[in-house]
Amino acid sequence: MTTCPTGRRAALAVLGAFALPRPAPAQGAWPGRPVRVIVPFAPGGASDFVARILQPALGDILGQPIVVENRAGAAGNVGMEAAARAAPDGYTLFLGNVGTLAVNPTVFARSIRVRPTMDFAPISLSGDTPDVLLVNAGVPAGSVAELIALARAQPGRLNYGSPGAGSLNRLEMELFREAVPGGLDMVHVPYPGGAGPAVAAIVAGDTQAMFTTLPSALGQVQAGRLRALAVTTAQRVPALPAVPTLVESGFPDFVAGSWQGVLAPSGTPAEVIARAFAATVEAIGRPAVAQRLRGGGVEPVASRSPDAFAALIAREAERWGALARRAGATVE
Repeated sequence: MTTCPTGRRAALAVLGAFALPRPAPAQGAWPGRPVRVIVPFAPGGASDFVARILQPALGDILGQPIVVENRAGAAGNVGMEAAARAAPDGYTLFLGNVGTLAVNPTVFARSIRVRPTMDFAPISLSGDTPDVLLVNAGVPAGSVAELIALARAQPGRLNYGSPGAGSLNRLEMELFREAVPGGLDMVHVPYPGGAGPAVAAIVAGDTQAMFTTLPSALGQVQAGRLRALAVTTAQRVPALPAVPTLVESGFPDFVAGSWQGVLAPSGTPAEVIARAFAATVEAIGRPAVAQRLRGGGVEPVASRSPDAFAALIAREAERWGALARRAGATVE
């Protein structure tokens, strides 16, 4: 899978956007007590799914319990701020994703109180979650081309849902509509509270289409309540091998995904970052962990280095920030 490759070269100027960590005294060998991992979303979403699978493996590797704490609110900004403001001693980590780290700084530019490139020390990617273009099972469209034809035949009559006006999934639909020659006239219906309410709405038929993370909708697709038209990754995903990619569906530049990764507050000691990086890579490399992640639609991915993860965040922030500005997807 190449949704968010960590091996691409990045300009040193981009890496320089991440501030040098503030010195913080190490308190003995880390970790000497349980480590908290803040997930900035409610249980049940892709980020929580990844955290819960990594939890026992990281605890085994580090020799201390890993406590997952869900701090939902404001599209992940509540949990992100709590993590950024925690003591930089290694005992609070953050499971961030493309939305919190790369989308929110632009979408919530007027209100966000965290600067991800300054307030966090990236550690490693932990998962690359495919997104999927869905329709309600009652919608007469079995392919991307048929959805486009349906929307063109009924301008302004098809609704598409999302977890919020400035969410990545809304931006993916904007990117899709922008890529269709002549555009598509569809109505956006945002649902606060994460992917769950938006998926429930499309299952109920209140909306007809949406992009969402694969783990959030896989069960509904398998049950026949939703139809997957395409995935956003460069290759097909093992969980839905018969579903084509958007690249295969005629959109050669449409590759995206809801990656997740582990970070620490800026100022966390370098030796803690190094140990946390090694533990994360080892956990993701365990066959049982990889199998469970893939079973839920998440590709296990680790960064080549913390700097490589920092470069990815910077590139993604530029990409999605530019799209958010074009789409006017900002929250006052």
